[in-house]
Amino acid sequence: MNIFKHSLKSLLLLSFLSSMISCQNTNQYAELIITHANIWTGDENQAFAEAMAVKGETVMAIGSNNEMRKLIGNDTEVLKLEGKFITPGFIDSHLHFLTGGFNLSSVQLRDAKTPEEFIIRVAEFAKNTKPGTWILGGDWDHEQWGGTLPEKEWIDEFTKEHPVFISRLDGHMALANSLAMQLAGLDKNTQDVEGGALVRNEEGELSGILKDNAMSLVWNKIPDPSDEQIDKALQDAMNYVSSKGVTSVHHMVGYMDALERARDNKTLITRIYAAWPIENWKTLKDKIEKDGNGDQWLKIGGVKGFVDGSLGSHTAAFFEPYTDLPTDKGFFVNSHQDLYNWISDADKAGLQVIIHAIGDSAIHFLLDTYEKVGQENGTRDRRFRIEHSQHIFPNDIERFASFNIIPAMQPYHAIDDGRWAEKLIGAERIKTSYAYKSLFDSGARVAFGSDWFVAPPVPLDGIYAAVTRRTLDNKNPDGWVPEQKITVEQALVAYTINAAYASFEEDIKGSLEPGKLADFVVLDEDITKIDPVKIREVKILQTWVGGEKVYDFDDFTLE
Repeated sequence: MNIFKHSLKSLLLLSFLSSMISCQNTNQYAELIITHANIWTGDENQAFAEAMAVKGETVMAIGSNNEMRKLIGNDTEVLKLEGKFITPGFIDSHLHFLTGGFNLSSVQLRDAKTPEEFIIRVAEFAKNTKPGTWILGGDWDHEQWGGTLPEKEWIDEFTKEHPVFISRLDGHMALANSLAMQLAGLDKNTQDVEGGALVRNEEGELSGILKDNAMSLVWNKIPDPSDEQIDKALQDAMNYVSSKGVTSVHHMVGYMDALERARDNKTLITRIYAAWPIENWKTLKDKIEKDGNGDQWLKIGGVKGFVDGSLGSHTAAFFEPYTDLPTDKGFFVNSHQDLYNWISDADKAGLQVIIHAIGDSAIHFLLDTYEKVGQENGTRDRRFRIEHSQHIFPNDIERFASFNIIPAMQPYHAIDDGRWAEKLIGAERIKTSYAYKSLFDSGARVAFGSDWFVAPPVPLDGIYAAVTRRTLDNKNPDGWVPEQKITVEQALVAYTINAAYASFEEDIKGSLEPGKLADFVVLDEDITKIDPVKIREVKILQTWVGGEKVYDFDDFTLE
C-alpha cells in the first residue's frame, strides 16, 4: 500500500512537472507566424521587416524569417506571404459610422451626373420601397451637373407616398420633398434658423433645400430606427470598412447603446473610439467616472462640436467673401460664447475636445480658443483636434504644431472639392487648402480619415489623394495645388500611428511592434514602391484584428 501511494505520488509529480514544462514551452511559441512578407511596421526604429509572430491578440515578435522560426511550435499556424505587403491596420480618424452603414442600403446619388439621372434614381428607389417609408441618405453632389441645387419639384411626382430627406454628400444641406416638408410643418412662412438657412425660390416659396441647423426642422420628425435596423447598419458598416483594410474608427457621435450592445455581445470586428456631442460633456464625464472609458474594442473620452458648415454648401466661415457670392462669408453654426464655454468645461473635465472647422475664419477662431483654454486650464496632455482643417489662413499653419493641436483631415476631399473649390474661394486661398505638406513640414501630427458617409471609407483612395492630388475629373494630372503633395510613407503615418495618437492609443496600436495589438492588413502590392497613380488599383487581400482574420478577398489563401 505504501509502495502504491509512493508510486502514485511520483506519477502525479511527474505529470505535474510535465504539464508545467509543456505550458512553459507552449508559452514560448506563437499562435500565428507570418513569413516571407514585406512589412511596413510604422515603427521608426525598424521600418521594415519580413516576418511577424502573433500570440493572442498581440504581436509577439517582429523581425527576420530566421528569428521567427524559433517561435514555431506544434500548434503554430504558419503563413508564407511570398512578398505580399503588410501595414498596420488602417485607422479612420473621422467618420459617421452607423450613418455610413445605413446609407449602404439607401438610394445612391453620389455619382449621379445630371438632374435627370438624380430624378430617375430617386424614382426607381421609391418604386421599390414600401409606401410611407422615409427615403434618406443619397449623398448627392450638385457640382456633378454644374452647381444647380435640386428642388422638391424634381422628385415630388415620384415620391407622393414617401417622405424624402436626402443629403448632399457633405451632410450640411439636404433636399426635402413636399411630403416631408408637410410632415415637418414647413411652409413659406417658416422663419430662418440661426446657424442655418432655408433656401427659397424667386416667389419666396421653400425650394426644399435646408442647410446646417435648419436641417433639424425635418430630422426631428423622422422616426427613430429599430434596434434591429441599427444593429444591421453597424454590422454592414464593419463588414464594409474591413474590406477596405480599416481596423479602427473614430466615430463622430451617436448610437452609443448599439455600440455597447455589440461590444457586450462580442460582435465587434472593428475597434471604435466614439465621440459624444460637446454640449453633453457633463453626461460623458459622469459616465466615465462611473464605468470607465472603455476597452480596446470600444473607447470613449472625446466630445465633438462644430464651428461652421462646409465649403460646398457655402456655409464654411471665411474672413473674406466667397468668390462666387461676394455678399457671403459663410457662418458659425454655434456662437463664440457657447463654443468657448463647451470647450473650456469639457477640457476641465479631462475630456478630449474634437471640433469641426473648415473655413479660415472658423479655424482661426478655434486655434485662438484652444490656446486660450489651454493657458487658462493649465498644462496637460490634452490633444485638441480640429476636424477637417481644410482652408487654413497661411499664418495659422505653424500654430498646430506649436500647441500640439491635431489636424484630423480627410484627403479624399481634396480631389473631390478640388474640381470646383477655386470657383468658390479663388486662386490665392486654395494655396493653403488641404495643406498636408505644409502641416507635416511644420511638425504637426496630421491624422487621416474619410468623413464617411461624406466620402468613401477607403484608405487607399485617401493615400492616393494625398500623394497625387489628382482631382476626380482628371483635369489635374500633375496634382491640384501640387506643392501640397506628401509621400506615401507620410500618408501611411497619418492613417496609422498618428491616427492612433489622435485617440490616445499609440501605445497599443498604430504600428506593428511587440506587445501591440495584432491589427494588420495584407495588400497585393507595395504601395511605397509602385507608381502612386496606381495605388487605387491595389487590392486588400486580408484584414486582421487582434490576430483574427475579419476579411478575406475572394477566399484568398496564403501558403
